[in-house]
Amino acid sequence: MIGLDDIRAARWRIAPHIRKTPTLPYAQLSSREDFGGTVTLKLELLQAAGSFKGRGAMNRLLTLSSEELARGVVTASGGNHGLAIARSARVLGAKAKIFLPSNVVADKVAKLKKWGAEVEIVGAVWDDANAAALAYAKETGATYAHPFSDPVVVAGQGTLGLDILDEMPDVDVILVAIGGGGLITGLSTAVKALRPQTRIIGIEPYGSPTLHACLEAGKLVTLDRLETRVATMSCRRTDQAIFEAVAKNVDEIVLVSDAEMEQAAQSLWFEFGIAADLSGAAAVAALQAKRFVPAPGSKVCALVCGAGTDGTVG
Repeated sequence: MIGLDDIRAARWRIAPHIRKTPTLPYAQLSSREDFGGTVTLKLELLQAAGSFKGRGAMNRLLTLSSEELARGVVTASGGNHGLAIARSARVLGAKAKIFLPSNVVADKVAKLKKWGAEVEIVGAVWDDANAAALAYAKETGATYAHPFSDPVVVAGQGTLGLDILDEMPDVDVILVAIGGGGLITGLSTAVKALRPQTRIIGIEPYGSPTLHACLEAGKLVTLDRLETRVATMSCRRTDQAIFEAVAKNVDEIVLVSDAEMEQAAQSLWFEFGIAADLSGAAAVAALQAKRFVPAPGSKVCALVCGAGTDGTVG
């Protein structure tokens, strides 16, 4: 789908417009949790617009011509990609239209409007909103920016893998939440090219095991239904190129429950004052629930990929 050169080019292109997010030892806790390895949090929720999506969205819009920007951009999102597109469009002086499913978190809708985006709620799941976004693009001429299967977006997400290796050059394991699969595709492409011995572990909800099901079947599959309330990790069907990249580069995919992600989000808030959304808490949930157990002494990066209040409020 993409290669290391694409990711390096994206890194150079987006550098003036994104943040270098910090890392933090997962230590000095109120409990005596022992995961076997040394865990470091990568706080990508502090990225512009509140998630890693700021990387791919900015890379996509920076490749558009002035004429394309003038026609505006459109996408469908569970929340975070929409925020990233809206923020990138605002920075570059373009109009953005964001289609969202009805299970989107309310505070993300409010943020989208503050970024100046036009927002429309369509259907119960992302796939419904995506069909509406594609129809809008065809009707108006706006550029459609797919949240996970666009190679330019995926290359932007891959820059996070380069940042992690800069900060943790001897990292043994990276834990990555999965929605449609764009982040784990880009990140794993970068990491495996430069440090192939690093294990990449994906995390999906039990109620949306999209790529887990594909790997078990050995082919691209469509889920019959979605049973998770995490809009940013809900996807009935991924892309063939995403599936092939994940099959090649991802070592394992584990499943967590919505309740386990909520507990992890509450833990991050209590222990660190970190307001992660449920997808942002997925990596910590996998550790806390023992869905993934690191080897003794291994160096683990748990990616906190998105900000939000859906895990800590209500």
